[in-house]
Amino acid sequence: MATTAITGARVFDGEKTLGVRTVVLDGHKITQVGGEAPGDAEIVDGRGATLLPGLIDAHVHSGPGTLALALRFGVTTELEMQGMNTRENRGHITEDDTVADVRSAGFGITPPGGHPSELMPEGFRPPGNLPREMPLMPFSTTPEEAVAYVPQLLARGSDYIKFMIDDGSVEGHPGLPMLDQATLNAGVAEARKYGALTVAHTLTLDATRMAVEAGVDGVVHVFMDRPHTTEIVELIAGAGMFVVPCVCLDASMMGITGDVLADDPRVARRLDSQWEETLRSSYDRYPQGKLEDVLETVRALAAAGVDVLAGTDASVAEAFFGGLAHGASLHHELQYLVAAGLTPAQALRAATATTARRFGLGDRGRVAEGLRADLLLVDGDPTVTIGDTLNTRAVWRRGTRLTES
Repeated sequence: MATTAITGARVFDGEKTLGVRTVVLDGHKITQVGGEAPGDAEIVDGRGATLLPGLIDAHVHSGPGTLALALRFGVTTELEMQGMNTRENRGHITEDDTVADVRSAGFGITPPGGHPSELMPEGFRPPGNLPREMPLMPFSTTPEEAVAYVPQLLARGSDYIKFMIDDGSVEGHPGLPMLDQATLNAGVAEARKYGALTVAHTLTLDATRMAVEAGVDGVVHVFMDRPHTTEIVELIAGAGMFVVPCVCLDASMMGITGDVLADDPRVARRLDSQWEETLRSSYDRYPQGKLEDVLETVRALAAAGVDVLAGTDASVAEAFFGGLAHGASLHHELQYLVAAGLTPAQALRAATATTARRFGLGDRGRVAEGLRADLLLVDGDPTVTIGDTLNTRAVWRRGTRLTES
């Protein structure tokens, strides 16, 4: 692999803007930030562009082709919040520089018949071939069951432990079986014994309060059933939790399609017809919701110092998972975060350094010597105009430049 020097580009290192710097890649790593390009390096002219760390989507569900689609949009890592890409099943992904890297919760702890069963049409089967190692289904209704499943999930390769706290009210299925507080508390405490990160699915304010009480490290949705209160914001901030708002998912739940994103030629040229149809659809399960309430909640959380992470909840190319597409929707989420009051730089941190730090991914999320050469070069300056993240000029995954087919 030849040495590559990206010259003349402004560099946003995941935390701050460095100005124009030469960045050198050698093998899979960044070997130099600043200084002169080595004499033997292949030069990539970055004038007029901004170099960013590869983006990280902090909430996805994978399917056939989704990791390749994500990488086309400069998303070099996806964090799977329910799926099959645990350590035992992703060896082929780790070394494949044509797709995004991935980490996974495996399957979330939930009661039998609990979320997400209500989202699946009768007879639906996830597309694609089943993995060699079938996922563990940690159905739990008691503290003892949750405690027993935690070490099993970790032994089977889950990178973090997810808990489903959902009574179905937002999805139009009120009364859905749901983890009670004692079961949640016991599972989280057991995960803590192993030093495992814990996350929770929470679409309501009450579910969020349960997660705080249990000591969950972060929630991977922002509640959408009511406006925020000072109390809940202070509870989240005081607990040191992170929040992955998934505003684009909340919008879809309210019946707002991804038409605006799909109409953008920078997006349309990278989507096939099935993904375009999916993006132009919506979940449409909570039309009474108010997107402005969600944006105000995100604004209040950020103002309180809560770490806000960028995630989408993108899934597979099916209309009933509509309004979202891998890769593309992360750029939409960045735009929503700015609409909520974050600065463009704060939004970029939410998709790079902050997510890497909160999920213990110390080898990525920043442009720094010694880290993975996961990089995104875009025309313009997204620290000023967040929409410039879609102006893709080049993508590198572990120092290998993506070539468009």
